[in-house]
Amino acid sequence: MSEERRPMPRVRVTASDARRGPRAATRGFALPGQTPDDAETVFSRGLVRTQLRLAVGCVAAFLAVAATLAGVVFALPVLGDPVVFGVPASWLLHAYGFYPLILAFALVYVRAAARNERRYRALADPEEGA
Repeated sequence: MSEERRPMPRVRVTASDARRGPRAATRGFALPGQTPDDAETVFSRGLVRTQLRLAVGCVAAFLAVAATLAGVVFALPVLGDPVVFGVPASWLLHAYGFYPLILAFALVYVRAAARNERRYRALADPEEGA
């Protein structure tokens, strides 16, 4: 008694038609045989992966920019010549030049993470996300 497994039929997904009126309440994209909690778990894992990818990308980009700034300060010894309040300008650039970078990368990260959260909410519960 071997039961043949057939692939699931293809389904065409199109945009909703506003002329049809309100749709029946659905929760997420549950596959046949899948409960809404299973679909939510899949979306939650996807959100965690997306947020991790965003965090790693932001850290890598910050380190690249910070290394470039440090390399420029090291490669241009002219920056060590000017002295401000008895401190070489290159030291001041190292001490205070990174704070605007940290702020810029933090703002980019927060906005992108919020966008990811909005996308997750729209997928997990289409009625709330809209």
